[in-house]
Order: sequence, then structure tokens, then C-alpha cells
Amino acid sequence: MYRIMLADDEGIVIDSLKFIIEKEFGSSCVVESAKTGRAVIELAENFRPDIAFMDIRMPGINGIDAMREIRKKNESIIFIVMSAYDKFDYAKEAINLGVKEYLNKPVNRNEIIRVLRESMSQIDMEREKRSQELLIREKMETVVPVLENGLIYNLLFQEYFEEDIDNYKNLLEITEERCYVGVLVFGEGRVGNHMTNAVGSSIRLHEHYNEVRELVRSYFRCFVGAVTGNKIAVLFPSDKPEQSYNERVELIDRARELARKIKEDIAIDVRIGFGAIVELMEAMNSYNGALRALVQSEGSVAHVDDLPVGGHFEENYPVATEKELFEATEKGEVERQQKAAIRFFDWMTGTYGKELPDIQLKALEFVLRAETISYRGSNETYRFRSRADYLPTIVEMGSDLEKLRSWFLTKTEEAAKQIAESKKKRANSTVDKAKEYINENYGKDISLDDVSREVDISPYYFSKVFKEETGANFIEYLTNVRMERAKELLKGSELSMKEICANVGYSDPNYFSRTFKRNVGVTPTEYKEGKE
Repeated sequence: MYRIMLADDEGIVIDSLKFIIEKEFGSSCVVESAKTGRAVIELAENFRPDIAFMDIRMPGINGIDAMREIRKKNESIIFIVMSAYDKFDYAKEAINLGVKEYLNKPVNRNEIIRVLRESMSQIDMEREKRSQELLIREKMETVVPVLENGLIYNLLFQEYFEEDIDNYKNLLEITEERCYVGVLVFGEGRVGNHMTNAVGSSIRLHEHYNEVRELVRSYFRCFVGAVTGNKIAVLFPSDKPEQSYNERVELIDRARELARKIKEDIAIDVRIGFGAIVELMEAMNSYNGALRALVQSEGSVAHVDDLPVGGHFEENYPVATEKELFEATEKGEVERQQKAAIRFFDWMTGTYGKELPDIQLKALEFVLRAETISYRGSNETYRFRSRADYLPTIVEMGSDLEKLRSWFLTKTEEAAKQIAESKKKRANSTVDKAKEYINENYGKDISLDDVSREVDISPYYFSKVFKEETGANFIEYLTNVRMERAKELLKGSELSMKEICANVGYSDPNYFSRTFKRNVGVTPTEYKEGKE
């Protein structure tokens, strides 16, 4: 159905156009008309035409001004100008307004039909495009909650590759590198800081999850996780290192409104806690801060930054460097750890170069912390007297900061290397065992789960380790093994193609043939005939 508006001060023109349209297009069009500029504008607002035939010279507001006014509220309307005035200025203004055609009166019937058909075709294309966009949006409305929950789950439970998080960020259009986390805790009511009937509330929450999710998103730009018990975690991207007082107050006020709205609409009580802004990969720290804020306060909304102030570092203390040093130690990233260790030692000597005992004490503290991380993250045996010479060694160095620096860097490096080597050994052992299992069972229908069960680690972690050590994922490696064995059988046996296919783990000869050609470059038959 097409809505067509006719705007002309001559009744005979309107009647003629109406007759042509109804005769040619019948019931597929609804036609309305007006004779003055003001009447045209008012009709356009109520009728919302798809196509408008416009005369330029009309009583009162002229056609150009009327089109300009109509375009403000109806961007998609198609204007067709019909005028007895063949003036360049009018034509130029009409083009600026996006007019499809500028026709000089009198216009013959065929011209009117032609321009209408072209306009209708344009409308159909726009409608189809809009329909596809709505279909995609509808699908995304189903997919987006899954993506949001996947991102939050991975960040909070630290089960991710960094490229996974990058993929989530791209799909969800997150450009910020920082975030803070909120947590909504539901219950039938509140007693102090405790929510009553958490189990019953969890069931009710599942029933109304979509309503809660949409309410939260209507108050904030955020990403909403799934229901976990009687809690929902919410991720708020941020491009700032911290929130100002005013920003925090505004956040809390809006959260209170949200809590009231949830209770009003869904008849379930909620408390909302907020953590501090952190790097995206440290979202769990913000989540824990949000929970701590709720535990240590009794209101409906709490923010971790409003809790009683705890300890602070002195103003120029290199907190980030210290953190990086021990994070790199834990991951066995030796080069990164040593760069951080150098920066920290240089800060100590540059800032407190004359305070030798303090520098010695801090160096010893860091070495002991790094070694503790190393013992916990490797297979090395802890021995009580393994550090018996540390204090005498440091004392013997006296005021020689270069010797202390060398000792500090060496010991911290050893701790990181120990973890790296231990990880390498475990990975090699796991991958060697996996390769052995694959080489013995490639002829069977084996899966990633089968192999990970054989080496006794989770499929997710096994997949990560296997790819890091071999450069190929499980399927790629298994396929390569099967293809090599197939090549041997094709050249060195009299087995039929079907027998070879089954021998290397494929039940479908056609699929085997396609896989072989994709990996080897020729079909199995061509390979057997020496055409490789």
C-alpha cells in the first residue's frame, strides 16, 4: 500500500491525477489532497504520505517552503514537483530538498505513471531494506544477551584468551579500556545488609530476567550478565581512570531510582553495589569491591569508594610497576618482569638513594614475594633454609647499590624463569601425551574432549596449551596426521578408497576426498596416480 498526497490549488489537476492513479494502480494506493500550503503541511503530518505531488505556486505558503517543512518530520517522503513555472531557482531549490522529479505542466499520463512506478520501486527497496534491518536487529536482540553474558563471565572468572575479549569488545562495540562493575542482589526484603529468601528470589528473578535487563539498560549504558543465584553482574565501560564525586553521586541517585522501579514493576527488592574503575581485565576486582560495598553498608545502593578509607601509597609510589612485576612473575613472563624490576629499583635509588636500609629491605621483600609466587606456581620444592644466606649477602654488600641491584634482578628473574620452565615442562608433557594418543587413535572418531580427558585437563585449557606448543589447533593437527597416513596408504597399499577413508577416521568418502584435496591440493585418486 502506498500513501500518495496531491498538492495543487487547481481542482482539475488534482482530479486528473487522482483518476490516473486509481485507474492504473487501483487499491494499492490511498490518495489524499490539499489546495493550500498550510493545508498540505497539516495533511502531511496526519497522513504521513510516501509520495507527494507538489505544485510550487499555491495560496499562502508556497510549495518550496511547504516541502521544507514537511521534510523536517518525514525524511523518507518522495517529492515530485509539477509546475507551470520553469524557473531555474525553483528547480535548484527543489533539488536541494531531494525532489525526485521536476515536471513542467502539462504532464502527460505516461510520464506520471513512469515516475510513480519508479517511486514505488524505490519505496519497496527501502521497505525491504528496513525489513532486513529489523530482522537483523531481532536476531541481535537474541544474540546480544549471550555475548554480554559471555564477556562478563570470562572477565569475572578469568577464563579467556585476550583475543576472546577483543572479539567480544568488537561485537559489542566497546572501545573503552577500563570499566567498573555493579552487582544487583535480589530478595523479598532487607534486614540490615542482608536480603531475605535468596532462593525464592532467584526463581522469581529468572522468570522476570528480561524485564530486569531492559530496566537496567534503560537507566545506564551497560552490559548485563546472567542470573547467578540471586545476583546479576553488570559491566559499565569507562574511559576515565576514576569517578569524580559528582559522577558517583549521579550514579548512586540513578541506581536508587532503578531499585525503586524494579520493586514497583516486578515486586522484588534489590540492593545495588558498585566497584571502582579498573582495567577491563581486572573486572573481578571491581566486582569484589561492589560486593564489599554492600556487605559494609545497609542502604539500597552502595559504592566501594564511599567505604571508610583504607591504606594508601605515598603519592609517587610506582603502584603500577609493582603490580606488573608480580603479575609477570606469576605468568612466567621473564622479559616483562625484568623491565618492571629495573624500573622499580631505579625508582628506589632515584627517590631514596641515601636510605640504604629501606632499599635493602624493599629489595628483600620483593625477592621473597617473587619466590613465594614461584613456589606456588611451579613444581619446585620449598625448603625452609633455602634463603639462609640472603640477609648475610645483603649486609656484606654494604653501600654498593650496583651489587644489590644485580642480586635483586637475578633473584626476581630466577623466580619468573622457574615458573616459565615449569609451565613449559607441563605443557610439553601434556602435548606429548596428547600427540601420542592422537597418533594411536586417529582412525577412530576422536574429539577434543576425548583427548583432553586422556591428558586429564579441561578442554579449554588443553586447547590453549596445544595451540601454543604446536602452532595448530586440535582439529588441524588431527587432520594433518590423518592426511599423512592417507598419503602413505594411497601410495603403499592396495586398499580401496573406501577402506583408506575408514582407516584414517572418516565415515564419508566424499567428505574425505574434499578434505584431502583442501589439504594436499589434489584428490586422493590424483595423488594415487602420481599427479601431486
